[in-house]
Amino acid sequence: MKKTDFLWGGSIAAHQCEGAWDQDGKGIAIMDLVTQGTYEQPREICTKIEAGKKYPSHEGIDFYHHYKEDIALFAEMGFKALRISIDWSRIYPLGDEQTPNLLGVQFYQNVVDELLKYGIEPIVTLYHFEMPVHLVNNYGSWTNRKVIEFYLNYCETMFKALKGKVRYWATFNEMNHIDPQTEASDIFTYIISGLKYSDLKNKKQTLATISYHMTLASVKAVKLAHDIDSNFEIGCVFGLTPAYPLNCDPENVLNSFKETDREFYQIDAMCSGKFPAYKLKEYAKAGIDLTISQEDEIAFAQGKIDFIGLNYYSSSVAHYEGDHENEETLFGGVQNPYLQQSKWGWAIDPTGLRYLLNYLYRRYSLPIIITENGLGAIDHLETDGTIQDDYRIEYIEQHIEQVKKAIVEDYVECFGYLTWGPIDLVSATTGEMKKRYGFIYVDKNDDGTGTFTRIKKKSFNWYQNVIRTTTFD
Repeated sequence: MKKTDFLWGGSIAAHQCEGAWDQDGKGIAIMDLVTQGTYEQPREICTKIEAGKKYPSHEGIDFYHHYKEDIALFAEMGFKALRISIDWSRIYPLGDEQTPNLLGVQFYQNVVDELLKYGIEPIVTLYHFEMPVHLVNNYGSWTNRKVIEFYLNYCETMFKALKGKVRYWATFNEMNHIDPQTEASDIFTYIISGLKYSDLKNKKQTLATISYHMTLASVKAVKLAHDIDSNFEIGCVFGLTPAYPLNCDPENVLNSFKETDREFYQIDAMCSGKFPAYKLKEYAKAGIDLTISQEDEIAFAQGKIDFIGLNYYSSSVAHYEGDHENEETLFGGVQNPYLQQSKWGWAIDPTGLRYLLNYLYRRYSLPIIITENGLGAIDHLETDGTIQDDYRIEYIEQHIEQVKKAIVEDYVECFGYLTWGPIDLVSATTGEMKKRYGFIYVDKNDDGTGTFTRIKKKSFNWYQNVIRTTTFD
């Protein structure tokens, strides 16, 4: 692979960076109703904007007004690609209108044009935890098939608005975290669907329906995109976590396989051309019933994705007999004694990324792009104005080394590496600013103070050099 062919860059999401939550015709989206939290104190999910509470999405890092400055900094680092998301509520404020908000469409056209000006490939995610709250309150979110129609109308608007400028699209981000067979947190269910897990009456049936409708929406969007422009490359982004066995006890090895594999059924559906029979049998045994029409079956057959987006941060240890479902990490499992942890309790495991790249490629034989990887940490602004984030450099360096091994030694077709949050932004899970990922520091604090000034961290020049010098020989 030529150095120039590989898509080095980063990923951001609208609700975590844009701000301008009520400007230029934007509607209220689900994340606009979620307060700031901490690692210890979960974010509060509100039904309306309440005075005196902090809603981080309302300001974000004000990318809406700083995008030209930020993209110039990405270009200075040498970015080959930037993954952005489009906030559905900026295009269709309620979600069910017939005509789009043209000011919202124009904003994303402007962002894409700015990227292209610097030769940066725009990669567009159509749904990254951003849904008009009207669709939740009036249609029941993804429990209602009607929402699929609204989503496709929104997709069609953006496919046509950015035709000839955007090649790579992702239909959804991390919808695989909704699993009908396991307990879920309110925040994870909410950020994906706008519904709180604790409010669901028939939890298993509801989550299965949501998951199926989102998967169906994705395959229909793939067909729609290809009909509009055959040059479009359409994928979907999955957040995956390998679960290792506690030991070589065959039962624990089997448990680890099942725990790793349980979030792959949507990828199976999008790659094989049909919703997997094994999942339907699992559902039937659990008393879950899905309505799959002949039209649905045709949609799955016609809507296979072109590539897989992989978000990877951490591995876990699979549950085992006697651990009492001990939830010690964000994604479940128990802590691995062979690995260090981040300050937010995530196991730091570069080899896990190589493991997943091999697992995905050998199972699906599709090109893969790493769409998120990075280290959330508390950065300190020194008296001389610098940020010495050697810990971030070490983390990313170790993961890039495993990506290189997967490409060179394992022959995995991986065509890009995008770090999460190349510029500091709001954490989706905690709503904090202090959990920083970026190569660029943003002067914005959890108490609301800050000037939004952008400052290059030590890792900025380091990543610039990585992009300039890394080869895959």
